[in-house]
Amino acid sequence: MEYLLSNMVAHIAREMPELILVDEDYGQLENLDDDGQQMYPLTYPAVIIEPSRVDWSHLEGDSQKGEATLRVRLIIDCYDDTHSGSGTEFRIKEREELRHKLHSLLEGYRPLGDGGLMRTQSTFFTYKHGIKVYESLYTCTVTEQMKRGTSYSRTQIRLSVK
Repeated sequence: MEYLLSNMVAHIAREMPELILVDEDYGQLENLDDDGQQMYPLTYPAVIIEPSRVDWSHLEGDSQKGEATLRVRLIIDCYDDTHSGSGTEFRIKEREELRHKLHSLLEGYRPLGDGGLMRTQSTFFTYKHGIKVYESLYTCTVTEQMKRGTSYSRTQIRLSVK
């Protein structure tokens, strides 16, 4: 799954330069207040990606086909007061535009030339410290061919009849 991750991180970072951070998800958000946990700081806006699982089935030979599930989280700090009449209501629209741009970039994208990404679920929530999280699950088809470390040479047999 790491090959999916590195491809997607590079793709998003290249196409969305307005993001401050694009990285794999290794618990940065959940450990936001844990000063004892050594991690790179989370800066916003950010996208973190977690390849969470692959359900595999066998093809012929040493090949397998799987359906990969990836969790993509867009994280934005929301320090602006966006109540009616505040003059900063446009920030809500800006967040939605960023979320939509990310989804448009990912939907149908083929990270490995196999099946394109397809969004299957979305969840939006507010987290500690005024952070908005826009989380989507995507699936795509992946194939993997096993490379055997041992090869066997064929022995040629000759028969002669007298």
